[in-house]
Amino acid sequence: QLAQSGGGTVQPGGSLRLSCAASQRTVDYYAIGWFRQAPGKEREGVSCISSSDASTKYADSVRGRFTVSIDKDKDIVYLQMNGLMPEDTGIYYCAMLANYWCSGFEGGIKKKWGLGTQVTVSS
Repeated sequence: QLAQSGGGTVQPGGSLRLSCAASQRTVDYYAIGWFRQAPGKEREGVSCISSSDASTKYADSVRGRFTVSIDKDKDIVYLQMNGLMPEDTGIYYCAMLANYWCSGFEGGIKKKWGLGTQVTVSS
């Protein structure tokens, strides 16, 4: 089970933090990816964090603005989003990947999905 929280509406340049609460087994053995889907567009990979060494990957469009992290004491994965732009608007999902690594996370198998949370960036 992946329980998402966070999201909301912010002005351009603002910040939001998304949370994805998972079970201990999930964060210890599986990478967690963040994905988003804008209206009328396909779902795209945003970021990923490995369960083995907490290495991370980012889409070019968010690198330098978004930061993914993991709190293994709480079994929560965070996506800190700074410098938000209107094109970041969409529904954001976290997903448990099929492996502990992030290579190819965009197109890889996802074993579980969160329900999604809306992020709207608008002035």
